Amino acid sequence: MDRKISRRRFLATGAAVLGAAAAGNLAGMSTARAGSAATLTDIDPHIIVKLYPGRSEAQKKRLAEAIVRDVVSIIQCGEDSVSVSIEEISPAEWAEKVYKPDILNKQDRLYKKPGYRM
Repeated sequence: MDRKISRRRFLATGAAVLGAAAAGNLAGMSTARAGSAATLTDIDPHIIVKLYPGRSEAQKKRLAEAIVRDVVSIIQCGEDSVSVSIEEISPAEWAEKVYKPDILNKQDRLYKKPGYRM
């Protein structure tokens, strides 16, 4: 079953879901009501990559494309449902903005731990 949806439909669905969430009305919601038949399961996942500055735009684009390919292949979702964000964090801010909040404080959620400590 092909679950791909257009970007316009994805954005409309996301807006409807956000509106429902803001209204506290997600319970029992099976479809987003923006003229779309997409279900809530069509809206995932969003991947955030945090890395040091210095990679080229071409490298970041290739990384995002590779992540999307693997996510689609592994979790069997449509490409249009995947979004990727890349955040550049300076080495001086890494411990406070990444290591402590995302690694040290969320070890139970890590599927791949880093080989370094701070």
